[in-house]
Amino acid sequence: MKESYIWKSDLAELIQIFLTEKRLCGFKFEPQERELRHFDEYYFQNGYKSVRITKPMINNYIYESVFDRQATYYLKERILHEFSSFLKSHGFMTYVVPIKSRNLKKSSYLPYIFSKEELKRFFTTVDSHPKTSFTNRNIIDPVLFRLLYGSGLRISEALSLHCKDYDFSSATLTLHKAKNNKDRLVPICNSLNEKIHTFYLTNHKFSNNLTILFNSPTGGKLDVSTAYCRFRDYLLKAGIPHTVNGPRMHDLRHTYAVHCLKHWVLSGEELTNALPYLSAYMGHTDFRATQYYLRLTADLYPDILSKVEAAFGDVIPEGCDQDERE
Repeated sequence: MKESYIWKSDLAELIQIFLTEKRLCGFKFEPQERELRHFDEYYFQNGYKSVRITKPMINNYIYESVFDRQATYYLKERILHEFSSFLKSHGFMTYVVPIKSRNLKKSSYLPYIFSKEELKRFFTTVDSHPKTSFTNRNIIDPVLFRLLYGSGLRISEALSLHCKDYDFSSATLTLHKAKNNKDRLVPICNSLNEKIHTFYLTNHKFSNNLTILFNSPTGGKLDVSTAYCRFRDYLLKAGIPHTVNGPRMHDLRHTYAVHCLKHWVLSGEELTNALPYLSAYMGHTDFRATQYYLRLTADLYPDILSKVEAAFGDVIPEGCDQDERE
């Protein structure tokens, strides 16, 4: 039986509180915990006392080995940046670890945000596609694409769902080992729940718990490339131009996030409270990807720019950097 780690340093209690908060937000945080164990050991063995993180301490810890790869430096920087920021937010005077080992490239792709009218045309096209006996797209696609927009799931997450992962009674989907190896519970709205339930009763009369929810005609996992080809076909028939720059299926996820933020701003919701929920719901490892949607929302809807900047003017990233590399 694997022995549980015994935390040793004066940071031990705060590290465990930090890990607990992350997991309550839906993050598994397993590699990050292993790294924090190493840091706890380092802190203890070097005789550091009380709660203090200094630049020389961090430089010695992160860059002490010249044999480590750039990716290793980056992992250490990421987790210690989050932990030191956590300490600072709780009133401790500490050095906030910068992330400098990997420069995130600016994305040349600007996500395509569907308008409500375009979504209506798109789903009307999906629903009215001519019946065919060669595929099950008439059964699968009206539900699959509504799920991508209605929940913000990644296409890889949706196609990995099994029958056991859908619970009609609680209107939830359970994602196992999704991006960043995280599990998360995804609540869905009543209309989407009813849509999936009807599909489930029609398509899975004789299925077991391990059957793929959105299965191919042979019962296996539907291929992403197949779903993408159908997506492009629907765009063409709906009169939504498709170029080398999109729209992509992933843009349904982007559209979900932007429409959520727009709705919250216009309804007077407190964004400082709502943003962490959106981050956890969408499976982001930190707030950077979620904050990116604030800039998209502000750029697309100038009439609500003042409200967004009043709440998050200091954290909205400039330009179009994106941490949604999926």
